[in-house]
Amino acid sequence: MATSKANGPVPAAGKSEFRNQKQKQENRDESELLTVPDGWKEPAFSKEDNPRGLLEESSFATLFPKYREAYLKECWPLVQKALNEHHVNATLDLIEGSMTVCTTKKTFDPYIIIRARDLIKLLARSVSFEQAVRILQDDIACDIIKIGSLVRNKERFVKRRQRLIGPKGSTLKVRKVVLDTMKNIHPIYNIKTLMIKRELAKDSELRSQSWERFLPQFKHKNVNKRKEPKKKTVKKEYTPFPPPQPESQIDKELASGEYFLKASQKKRQKMEAIKAKQAEALSKRQEERNKAFIPPKEKPVLKPKEASTETKIDVAAIKEKVKKAKNKKLGALTAEEVKLKMEVDEKKKKKKK
Repeated sequence: MATSKANGPVPAAGKSEFRNQKQKQENRDESELLTVPDGWKEPAFSKEDNPRGLLEESSFATLFPKYREAYLKECWPLVQKALNEHHVNATLDLIEGSMTVCTTKKTFDPYIIIRARDLIKLLARSVSFEQAVRILQDDIACDIIKIGSLVRNKERFVKRRQRLIGPKGSTLKVRKVVLDTMKNIHPIYNIKTLMIKRELAKDSELRSQSWERFLPQFKHKNVNKRKEPKKKTVKKEYTPFPPPQPESQIDKELASGEYFLKASQKKRQKMEAIKAKQAEALSKRQEERNKAFIPPKEKPVLKPKEASTETKIDVAAIKEKVKKAKNKKLGALTAEEVKLKMEVDEKKKKKKK
C-alpha cells in the first residue's frame, strides 16, 4: 500500500482509495449514524474520572413554606442519607424555614451539587421524597415552571392549572404542554402530537424524514363572541364650536324676577310651591283609593236564540240507531252471512252421510 507524508503529494493509488472510502461514507444510511444501539447506557461518573476532587466549596439554599415543615422533619434523615452517598451535606433550618446543600472535600462529581439543589427545590414545592430523590440519577432531570405570572385572572388560573395537575395529581412533565395550557390551549392537542411522534419513531424508514405532514395542525378558534354593551352610546356630530355655557342659579333668578324679591317673599313662594305639590300628591292618592270602590263593567246578557226548524235534531231517528247498535254485538254476522253459513254446513253434513 502506498504511503505519503502529511504535507507531501498523495500518490494516485492513495487518491483512489481515499475517494472510495469517502463515497462509502457518504452512501451510509444517516439513520444508522443517528440511532443509539439497544441496551446502550452512558457510564456513570466515578471517582476515577475526578480523583483530586473539587477546588472550592459550592452551596445552594432554598426556602420552604410553613405547611411543609412537618413532612420535611420526618423525611430529612432519608434526604441526608441519599446525599451523603454522593458526599454532599444537607442542613434543615426550621427557624428561618430554609434548606441548604453544600459540597465537601470528598465530593468528586462536579454536577451533583446542581442535582442536590433541584432535590431541595422539589421538596419545597410539595413533591414527595420518593419522587424527588430520583433527580440524583444521571438519566433523570426536572424542570420547574413558574406559572403564577402567566395568567392574571385567578379563576382562569385555577381552571388551567387543574388541567395540568390531572387525575390523582399526575402532573404532566412536558414544558411546552404546560406553557400552552396556560395560554388556553388544551393539553390533549399536544398529547396527540406526542403519541403520533412515538409511533413514527418506531418506523426505521421515517426516522430520518420530516414528520410535519403526519402531525395534525390545530387552529385556535375563538368561539365566544364579543358581548355587545346594553347601552350603546351614539356619538354626536363634531362641531368646532364649544357647547353653550349652562345658566347659573343667579341667571335663572334674574330671568324669572326672583332675584329682586325680598327674603320673606322668596320664602312665601317656596312654601306655596311645597303646598301645591302636597295637594297634587294628595289628590293622586285619593284617586287611587277611589278606584277600589268603582264597580267593574258587566258584560251584557245575550238572549238564547230559538232553534230553527232546519237545525232541529231528529230524536226518534237517533233512538232507532241506538236500539240497533245494542242488538248488534261487536263482531256479529249480518243476516245474509248467517244464511250462507247455514247452507254450507248442511252441504257438509250431506257429504259425510
